[in-house]
Amino acid sequence: MGKAVFIDSTGGPEAFRVGERADPSPGPGEIAVANSASGVNFIDIYQRRGLYPVSLPAILGQEGAGKVIAGGEGVAAFKPGDRVAYLSGGGSYASVTLAPAVMAAKIPGGVSDDIAASVFLKGLTAEMLVRDVFPLDDSHTALVYAAAGGVGSILVQWASKLGAEVIAVVGDEAKAAAARSYGANYTINRKETHSIASEVRRITGGRGVDVAYDSVGAATFEASLDSLAMRGMMVSYGNASGPVPPFSPLELSRRGSLFLTRPTLFHYATPERLPSMAADLFEMIASGAINIPTPTVYPLEKTAEAHAFLESGASSGAIILKP
Repeated sequence: MGKAVFIDSTGGPEAFRVGERADPSPGPGEIAVANSASGVNFIDIYQRRGLYPVSLPAILGQEGAGKVIAGGEGVAAFKPGDRVAYLSGGGSYASVTLAPAVMAAKIPGGVSDDIAASVFLKGLTAEMLVRDVFPLDDSHTALVYAAAGGVGSILVQWASKLGAEVIAVVGDEAKAAAARSYGANYTINRKETHSIASEVRRITGGRGVDVAYDSVGAATFEASLDSLAMRGMMVSYGNASGPVPPFSPLELSRRGSLFLTRPTLFHYATPERLPSMAADLFEMIASGAINIPTPTVYPLEKTAEAHAFLESGASSGAIILKP
């Protein structure tokens, strides 16, 4: 028997309950992983609230790390005892999780389980954003929201390593200092400016940025559009403040023939692409090219507190659960 955190109905953090369940056995193409740590992400919050519907009752959690305890029929890439990180599509808030073997990767030496669990989904997201969605190089200027957060802290570092100029949007001076330590060239405290777009125009000499990586959603969507240079790209990849309301495509034309995309990781980290993406991510971490902040740790029984902390906007870096 192991532990798991369930939701029976959508709602606030109080929707969680901790219970026991028999450890699941892997089916064809699956691995069973004894979790050392499970990542907490905004997608989990969206599912808990009902913005992203899931079948109830549900065990949330998209990523984790630990040791393989069994492999199902057809699994040859992993054996019991292997340290792995995985994308599960749900179910990582538990002692044992089933994950598709094609969505897992071995954790190399020099990368701890805690770091792997805190970074797998977030790091692959950052890689997707800077290498695939809008391939950055030293000719670009990028606007990055939540720049001291789980994805943002990696995104700023990766963009900086690629030579891009980075303007980081943060919520306080401590987070601004963190963003600068990650390589941001400029910071904007959203609580101390009346207009993010005006600050971006001032910093860029009126030109605007080539790309805006916006994980906030409704509250910053127009500011991001107004911050873009002609033919710039708006990358809306999160809904921390709520989903973006409907708008007319003519707004893109009016602001300079802009591009808009709403990517999701699972359309990029496909089974055939995930191994190379994971290898690149872990190499960046193991080599020290990207520094992963020590994650904030909660026991599995305090999942509700972990969610409340992430929703508060006070967190910096990643949050993990320990079974």
